Amino acid sequence: MRKIELYDTTLRDGAQSEEISFSVEDKLRIARKLDDFGIHYIEGGWPGANPRDAEFFEKAKKLKFQSARLAAFGATHRASLKVGEDPSIKALLASKTPVFTIVGKTWDFHVKEALRISNQTNLEIIFNTIAYLKKRAEKVFFDAEHFFDGYRANPEYAVKALEAAVSGGADCLVLCDSNGGTLPHEIGRIIKELYGRGHLAPTAQANGCSPLQRTSFGIHAHNDSECAVANSLIAVEHGAIQVQGTINGLGERCGNANLMSVIPNLKIKMKVNCISDGNLKKLKDVSRFVTEIANLRHFRRQPYVGESAFAHKGGIHVSAILRHPETYEHIRPDVVGNQQRVLISDLGGKGNIIKKAKEFNLRVDPDSPEITHIAKQMKELENQGFQFEGAEASFELLMKKTFKLHRKFFELTGFRVIVEKRSEGEECLSEATIMLKVDGKPEHTAATGHGPVNALDAALRKALEKFYPQLKKVRLLDYKVRVLTAGTGTAAKVRVLIESGDDVHKWGTVGVSENIIEASWQALVDSIEYKLLRG
Repeated sequence: MRKIELYDTTLRDGAQSEEISFSVEDKLRIARKLDDFGIHYIEGGWPGANPRDAEFFEKAKKLKFQSARLAAFGATHRASLKVGEDPSIKALLASKTPVFTIVGKTWDFHVKEALRISNQTNLEIIFNTIAYLKKRAEKVFFDAEHFFDGYRANPEYAVKALEAAVSGGADCLVLCDSNGGTLPHEIGRIIKELYGRGHLAPTAQANGCSPLQRTSFGIHAHNDSECAVANSLIAVEHGAIQVQGTINGLGERCGNANLMSVIPNLKIKMKVNCISDGNLKKLKDVSRFVTEIANLRHFRRQPYVGESAFAHKGGIHVSAILRHPETYEHIRPDVVGNQQRVLISDLGGKGNIIKKAKEFNLRVDPDSPEITHIAKQMKELENQGFQFEGAEASFELLMKKTFKLHRKFFELTGFRVIVEKRSEGEECLSEATIMLKVDGKPEHTAATGHGPVNALDAALRKALEKFYPQLKKVRLLDYKVRVLTAGTGTAAKVRVLIESGDDVHKWGTVGVSENIIEASWQALVDSIEYKLLRG
């Protein structure tokens, strides 16, 4: 089976989506998830472009990836500077990633209008940049920006740009449909022409081939004409060995090629080796995880991973799939971690619960009444607005409470949160007072914070740390709020997602209420109890 490399650019291209703003902790958390998922290359961002990416790469040096190689993205050096003097090139080297991905112009229109340099100078800076970095990295990929537009306008020059990158030592030529306007048949035609002209070879040989023919190529497609996934598949069919894309198709304008569709299409439909069967079962989980971290609503009708991807409502459909699922399902949903749903009587849910129980090291009987109870309870909670993707700790607590493996570490007597603004132009003051009992012993304390939730969190920890010193290591890493009920204004129900961590682990918890403080309290309590259960 032919192997394809998966290159994820969610942390850079995906972060350029409208309404997306990943924190450093978000990016680190997503990177770990992608590594666990089996992605081959994770593009972390553009070092030196902004403080957030600089901090990410500094912290990423401590990450130990199991399957992925971390890549840093950058551009060819400025024409006015020598390659070693360019600050952006220095920032790339400072990231100390094993892989560098360099974008360069292949469309003469861009060379003239964007860079405002000669065509020859552009070829020289492509060569200089690749050659300089190749001596200092394991691999260097060349993102041939606007390649298909450039090839249509001036094929000779577009190929010269590729040749310059190959001469510099590029390990892979990534053909980019940067404007996202190329159609699948055009992708296929242009790649065939490159073969026909001797610029690419389907089976590169050590002898008798030009350097360009011996260099592998990949595809980086944008989705402005709704063809990014199709264009990626066509490129693979014609010999591409690397596919670049993002989780859920996030990206500039209309987004990038959606890896949540590319991966199963390659693996299941085209029989191309790109990911293991076990990791393919994580597809939906990865999709939902990134959506939650991005603080977006899940796209129900997304192929393969959407809630509606295997949902059936029509009477004829339901009757047929209950006999033979293949009648109205193109694959088995469990292959990609999804499940079949019958909307008039939802039959799904138990399988996922049993799977999660195994992940939590809980030995359960699949036919136990507790499993049925959890499935029913989960549906009720989801109807209220709870979502447990990105809040695995809350779901683990829910299961342990059902199986009576949970203990109550403290009892709330009451709390009060005060927000005070004393004069115009001054910051608000937030103070939380809390009363609780631990093993019958009352504790009453107060704390201030940067906002009411931070004050409540500080008061809760202050009250408990004398009883449970291990809580001193717990940090609140991230806090997100999503409005669930549109049209109700400030009375809307909200979902609060909190990420916490200590020196070793990180975990997510969730709360839902019309009162943002109450929702935050639920998530905070789950976070504390999860830590105490772990010890």
